This record gives sequence, C-alpha cells and structure tokens, in this order.
Amino acid sequence: MTHYLVVGSGLFGSVFAYEAATRGHNVTVLEKRSHVAGNIYTKEIEGIQVHQYGAHIFHTSKEEIWHYINQFATFNQFINEPMANSKGKMYNLPFNMNTFSQIWGITTPKEAKKKIDEQRQVLQGRKPSNLEEQAISLVGYDVYETLIKEYTEKQWGESCKNLPPFIINRLPVRFVYNNNYFNDKYQGIPVDGYTRIIEQMLSHPNIVVHLNEDFLANKQKWAALSDKVIYTGMIDEYYDYCFGHLDYRSLVFKHEVIDQANVQGIAVVNYIDKEIPFTRVIEHKHFDFGKQNKTVITKEYPVAFEKGLEPYYPVNNPVNSLLYKKYKRLAQAETAIVFGGRLGMYRYLDMDDTIEQALLLVKRELA
Repeated sequence: MTHYLVVGSGLFGSVFAYEAATRGHNVTVLEKRSHVAGNIYTKEIEGIQVHQYGAHIFHTSKEEIWHYINQFATFNQFINEPMANSKGKMYNLPFNMNTFSQIWGITTPKEAKKKIDEQRQVLQGRKPSNLEEQAISLVGYDVYETLIKEYTEKQWGESCKNLPPFIINRLPVRFVYNNNYFNDKYQGIPVDGYTRIIEQMLSHPNIVVHLNEDFLANKQKWAALSDKVIYTGMIDEYYDYCFGHLDYRSLVFKHEVIDQANVQGIAVVNYIDKEIPFTRVIEHKHFDFGKQNKTVITKEYPVAFEKGLEPYYPVNNPVNSLLYKKYKRLAQAETAIVFGGRLGMYRYLDMDDTIEQALLLVKRELA
C-alpha cells in the first residue's frame, strides 16, 4: 500500500489522512504547530470551548458533507446572528430588513429597495469595478459608509476602491427580517469542539502524527520516506518563492478570561470604526449556550502578513491570480506531491468546501 505523507493536520489534511488510513494505506502526518487541527483548533478554558484562531461556524447546504462531518461530532443548533458596532450604535448582520430599518427608519421591503435604488444611481448604470462600487450597488451608499467601508479597509489593509468587487459578494443581502448570517440548510457548532473531530480522524492505527515538525526544514528527508506527499502549506513557500511572493493577510488573536457571566450577549460583534484596531470580538460561550460564571472573549486584529505569522487569507487580486497560475503549472507537473487546502490551492475555502475538496482528492487518489 502507498505510504502517504500529509503535511498539515488541518481539516483538509486530516480528512485525506483518515480516508487513506481506512483504505489500508500508511499515513504520516506532519504538523509544525504544537497541536493538531490547524486553524479550527479549539481549547477548553473555564469549561468553554475557545476557538483559538477565530470563529468557526460549520454551515453547509451539501447534505453529504453534513452527514460526513456528523460521523465525528455531535453538533448543536447554533445559528450565527452577529451584530455590528458602528459609532457606538448596534446593527444587525447580515444586511436585512432589521439593518435597513436601523439605518433608514423604514419598515417595508419596498421602502428599502427604493432607498437602495436611489443611492446606487451614483454608479450611473456602470458595472462595479471595485469593492466600493459593488457594495453601493448591493446595499446603497449609507449602508456602505456605516457598516462596510471602515471594517473592510481594516481587514484588508487596503482602500475599498483598490479591492476587487467579488469580495463583498459573500455577504448576504435580504429583504426580510432574518438575522441568520448563512443561507445554508445545516448549521451548528460541535459540542466537544473542533479539536475532538480532528483527533478522532487521526486516531486510526495506520496514522502516525508528528507535532512541532516543519516539513520544509527537512523536505528531502521526509519526502524520501514516503511514496506521495499531500501538502497543505503555502504553495509559493514550497517552491522557495521562485516566481515571487503571493500575498496573504494575517490575524492576531488576544484571548481574555473575564470574571463575568456575560459580556456582550452574543457570540460575535464586529467593530466597524477604523479607530478601533480589532475587527471583532468573539464571546465563545455563546456558541454553545453556556451558563458558566466566567466568560472568555477573543479580540481579532488584522495585520499584514510577514514571516513568522500565519497566512490566514489569500489576497485574490488579479496580480496574485496570475502569479498563482505559474505555481499551479509547476504543481500540475509533479507526480509525487499534491497541493490542497486553502494555502495549497490559494483560495478561500469554507469548512464544507475544504471537506469536499479533500474527498474529491480521495476519489482521484484512492478510488
């Protein structure tokens, strides 16, 4: 049987490792961090499952993916209904009739659509060419100025006029009083945390896990010990940046235990104003309807990516897309390595997308 070397114990790598192991293959998993689970790592603090690398809410409309992940966890019925703090006032997200009523004082969908139609006239009918214009086209100038502009520029470190329009397309816009952020049929949080899911996947006797092991520091050694490598790290770093550096955005998380039962009354609050350095505050107990006497909050600070930080978001602008294609051509010529996951494929992937991509690779590799 093939001996696979999986670099990275996040969701993509762990799904592939599990599926390969259950088919009789031997798998070695290398993880450069001191724990498994990658960015979905959760740690219990004060009886609360704390998302160490930002809020991860599982959501999908793909029934087969929902059934797949439910093999490894019991999910609660958490619905994501975040709030936004702009200039000290609270607004509902995603953009829906509650939001429009809070901003314009209107009460009906007809009134909201009329407002948006009036405000998008500034575009004079032209197709949006950047994020600012796309946002105005979708929700009007007032909503853009109140809830999008400063937050987005903090998050990406770039003017909205210089960001591609498709970034804003992931945000739902509804003309109903519905604060559920996602449109997906299935949604929830694993009761025992995400780490437990990955631990179950990697507990197969055919899998050996090495923590605190940087594959690139000993690339020749590890590659020689396997028949094939599944690589989930940065594709440009693997090729020693031979075509140049792809751009990423990073994040810094600051966790705090507070001797108080309830700080913000909801799991996620976005902070819009540019004067506030963090983009959101997560109160983790609300993910699982916790009743503990203490609480844990996490402030999320967007920062420019540099060596030593984690690359959380690919910056998918035209320049990076062209650069990635060069690396992709190198990768496609490989026979002993496959690139996968958010960093290996240089694209944003939700958790259900990540599982789906890993299972597609399983079909190609192991069918």
